[in-house]
Amino acid sequence: MESYDLVIIGGGLAGMCAAVEAGEQGASVLLLEKRDELGGSTVLSSGYMAFSGTDMQERAGVDDSLELLRNDIIDVGGRISNKDLIETYVQNQLETYKWLIDHGIEFRTLHAVSGHSVPRGHTIDPHQAIQSLYKRVKKLSKVTILFNSPAKRLLKNDEGKINRVIYEEAGESHTVFASLGVILASGGFAKSVELLKLFAPQLDSTIRIGGEGNLGDGLKMAWEHGAWVLDLPYLSGTYGFHPSANSAVKSQGLAFYKGAIMVNQLGKRFVNESISYKQLGNAALQQPEGVSYQIWDQTVMEKAVQDDPLYDFELLKRRRLLYQVETLDELAECIDVPIDVLSETISRYNEGIKKGSDPDFNRKTLTHNYGIPTPIERAPFYAFESTVAMLATYAGVAVNSLGQILNSYGETIPGLYAAGEITGGFHGSGYMTGTSLGKCAVFGRLAALDALKKEKEISK
Repeated sequence: MESYDLVIIGGGLAGMCAAVEAGEQGASVLLLEKRDELGGSTVLSSGYMAFSGTDMQERAGVDDSLELLRNDIIDVGGRISNKDLIETYVQNQLETYKWLIDHGIEFRTLHAVSGHSVPRGHTIDPHQAIQSLYKRVKKLSKVTILFNSPAKRLLKNDEGKINRVIYEEAGESHTVFASLGVILASGGFAKSVELLKLFAPQLDSTIRIGGEGNLGDGLKMAWEHGAWVLDLPYLSGTYGFHPSANSAVKSQGLAFYKGAIMVNQLGKRFVNESISYKQLGNAALQQPEGVSYQIWDQTVMEKAVQDDPLYDFELLKRRRLLYQVETLDELAECIDVPIDVLSETISRYNEGIKKGSDPDFNRKTLTHNYGIPTPIERAPFYAFESTVAMLATYAGVAVNSLGQILNSYGETIPGLYAAGEITGGFHGSGYMTGTSLGKCAVFGRLAALDALKKEKEISK
């Protein structure tokens, strides 16, 4: 039987950070990737990572703090997130940011996104990040990656420790020994019709653009050994995708965080547009026929950010996904909503914004506690039909601050760790943009380090 110190299941950001960290510590590592390439949901993401106290913020004159970061994550999550996990993230995020830079990851721009009170969304090219880590792995002689090798089951020894993985390669079954443990970094279940119908039937009408391998395999393997699960009641889609979006072309725009409003097919607003786009997705699904539109003017259009997956409105225009007209009456005709209702909606919103008080939904900012909304009054005017997509599930196995998987009594399952989207307890009922990739890097490394630490303790 083959033997390694660690077996890591999944080659997205969490798995790759764990593999690099363990390999650099001298451990032997086998990473099993079920598909023929690395990346998973990471490479489908918008590429935002939430960090505080960085050199990029300093150069931009952004006044952030650990306290503000902590409070934002807790507030956006409905104050139900596991505070130990949040605190671990807060205390380790800046060092992780520097670690990523040291490993070749390039941070490009800085923006305020969903849930941010200040700009702390540091953007990466997810493909570049994964390839940089892969380049490092190739230089670590004790780290092996097997592609097209899905893990199937976990096995434990007589003492109850998870120490073996059954996987398939080229149609044959193999068993590998993991002396220090197994790290599940296999993502969520956004592509599992079975699990979504079981846990989130209310999301059946959403479009599915998550990673093709995200079928919940790791969750099932962990459940077999008693893993507890968290946050399943808060499963939500992500708002802001055009109905034509798919895994290859996401066609996403979050103009509401730059000042757009959202209206339903009756021409009426239905939500405070500054809240988490997970919660916006829930509100959008409740609208007639699930149809809604983002509406904005040229003032907002000029806030577009070239090559940004969330804010490149000009790209949406070039793809002919936007309606652009000179009057609001024309816009109402384009999207087939009552002209008088849309006119009244925008007039009422503009009046409230100018007075500093949104009369209907108390909107005061662009996103969370950041930015000042502007009236929608400067032609040309734009509309973007938007829907809800299942991109990632953000619910899963319970873990402690070291990444150890817990059972229903809060006890650790010996030898079993998890990091990334497969875990629950961190996000709660909402989601602050950048914390998904952020927690992949932070907890992927911490899980690997804890497993190796236990070996060192034993050898003393």
